[in-house]
Amino acid sequence: MNHKQAILYGVGIWVFVFVVAMFAFPLRSNERPLFESIMPVALVLATTVMTVKYFKIVKQRFVYIGLCLGLIWLAVNLGIDALMFSWGPMQMSLIDYLKDIGVTYLLIPVIPVGCGYILKQRAEN
Repeated sequence: MNHKQAILYGVGIWVFVFVVAMFAFPLRSNERPLFESIMPVALVLATTVMTVKYFKIVKQRFVYIGLCLGLIWLAVNLGIDALMFSWGPMQMSLIDYLKDIGVTYLLIPVIPVGCGYILKQRAEN
């Protein structure tokens, strides 16, 4: 497993979602349900693209690699957010963060693990 590449892809996921959030931010106050619908779609899109890119170099242990990727990407995104939401301009308590954003990040490991499972099934057949 290429940990450096995995971490860089995790940062890429965070950056993509952050850019989408910046463009969609005006909706947060006036059209909150729309904003709340856009953000998970952006997260799933970025995670899926990075999963596909990363799995191009994987030849075995697909589910294990998917789990490792998902956990690395989850940690990267939570870590960057911790900087933004604890000290940065978007200060928020941990409980509020988890209720508003953090739970959505649980989508991150689901995607590479699911893709890893599919690849494992294909390799066995």
